[in-house]
Amino acid sequence: MSYLVKIAFKNMFRSKLRTLVSIAAIAFGVMIVVFSRGIIVGMVDAVFADHVHYNSGHIKIIDQGYQMRERLLTLNYPVDGLAGRGIEEMSSALTAIDQIEMVIPRLKFGAMVSTGDKLVSMSGWGVNPTQELTFTDIGNYLVEGRMVRPGEQAVVMGTALLDKIGRRVGDKVTIVFNTAFGSVKGITFEIVGRIESGLKLLNEMVFYLPLDQAQRFLEMEDEVTELLLVTSDPKLVPQVLAEVKTFLAEAGEADHYLALSYRETSDLIPLMDLSEIIFNYVYIFLVLLSCIVVINTMIMIIRERTKEIGMMTALGLEGKNILQLFLIEGAFMGLAGSLVGAVLGHLLTAYLGKVGFDYGQALSGMDVEVLFDTMFYPVASAGNTFFAFILGVIVVTLACLFPARRAARLQPTEAMREGQ
Repeated sequence: MSYLVKIAFKNMFRSKLRTLVSIAAIAFGVMIVVFSRGIIVGMVDAVFADHVHYNSGHIKIIDQGYQMRERLLTLNYPVDGLAGRGIEEMSSALTAIDQIEMVIPRLKFGAMVSTGDKLVSMSGWGVNPTQELTFTDIGNYLVEGRMVRPGEQAVVMGTALLDKIGRRVGDKVTIVFNTAFGSVKGITFEIVGRIESGLKLLNEMVFYLPLDQAQRFLEMEDEVTELLLVTSDPKLVPQVLAEVKTFLAEAGEADHYLALSYRETSDLIPLMDLSEIIFNYVYIFLVLLSCIVVINTMIMIIRERTKEIGMMTALGLEGKNILQLFLIEGAFMGLAGSLVGAVLGHLLTAYLGKVGFDYGQALSGMDVEVLFDTMFYPVASAGNTFFAFILGVIVVTLACLFPARRAARLQPTEAMREGQ
């Protein structure tokens, strides 16, 4: 075998230009695989994180009647604790469940601001500021001012929303909304912070205010519209979800509340899972395209060495040895091309992972409720690079099997005659 390896290695340099073209083609294909896989992983991670942070947590608890009316931001189906005793007791009991690290309350409601000539609709989120800053990346989006604080009559708004209402940080704004009992209120708040995010929901629609103030103004003392549960590991969600459902059943609230995993509250996450599976086949196809050059090179090599193959066979080299010789030669090209492509792809992905892609124009028509950040950051990982490298080597080596089999089947007399 070592003899065949030496011959195969030397044969690679008999036509240097052809070998370099083949290696370059493989390198390009593998580089594209590393880069495209980095984009997909980055996109999936971003969609998952945004959905968990700003919509569902790992597990969401809501009133059963709220599920079908969530888009309306109704206040008629609150989470008001166990037997209506308030969320404080319920949150403490949920936190005691193993693997639940945080219980995050949110009170969402519809609101409006008059700009003189029109009414601007928006969504108010009453939150616990400390928990939001700990759990989400909202702190990274605060480009001016600060987050709201408990007990103060203040709000934080997105840049686009501030532009719509003609306000800026430091200004006062009067926000009109319906209370839980249907009465209309208008409350004046100070704008203490500005958010700038690729998420249209945060940038154009949502304003934050302290949870205690939202509960007071909406007449919903110790009530919220949803509780988000954060687990120590997303992989534990099925196990923890079962425990939460058992807890609700034992508390006699199984017919009152729904406990939903993050996958049950998103249409995008299942699509992203499917896209990862589909793209695994696309990666193979990309490398196979690159292999066309390699296969063509191997066929030309075999045609040029037909007489040489006949002589080796006549001297006692078996068909399987001929097959191994050309497979080893193809594997060498696959190794060299895949290594170069994997390294270049990793460097490119790492660079663009810092810079990012802005798809703002492409996603400009997207619904604000779709949690899809316009900035994508490809993920450069050793696992991704190694995957592409191994994929390149395996696919190229297997692609060389067809021309290698043809060489192995040549009879000595035929080979000598064709080589004349």
